[in-house]
Amino acid sequence: MYNKVILVGNLTRDIELRYSQNGSAIAKTAIATSRKFTVNGEKKEETCFVDITFFGRSGEVANQYLRKGSKILVEGRLSFEQWVDQTNGQKRSKHSVIVETMQMLDSRGEGGSQGGYNEYSDAGNSGGYDAPAPKAAYTPPPSYSKPAPARMPENNLPEIDINEDEIPF
Repeated sequence: MYNKVILVGNLTRDIELRYSQNGSAIAKTAIATSRKFTVNGEKKEETCFVDITFFGRSGEVANQYLRKGSKILVEGRLSFEQWVDQTNGQKRSKHSVIVETMQMLDSRGEGGSQGGYNEYSDAGNSGGYDAPAPKAAYTPPPSYSKPAPARMPENNLPEIDINEDEIPF
């Protein structure tokens, strides 16, 4: 079976960082993604809110550099959570995403990110509550400067007409 989710959006709240009994970090937040589309000539927008969870070092990195409103790309797996509500004893459930890889998409100075397109992967972590944190530590770059644009070869490339309302970000 294959279970892979890729989301690009903005965090809806600051990250809640906690630690399991064995010292592994568990960071929770949510992401909002939107989709623009047209129905019968009327432009509409649909927003989807998804809870996300980081484990281990990636949770600590996310907590350090991301804030409410930060733009982020996450890759992970869909998880189904079930619990009993403490107030009324009812069974509750929800889907959420367990993050395996993230890229911080904010420009420098926005949303607490250190620079555009910073990537952190916690692929060595199984994502379980008792999974050990990976040995490799994330070290952000000391400064960020945009590289010089690469010169494109002068080919006769066709122009593509893209409706900006159909781009999801």
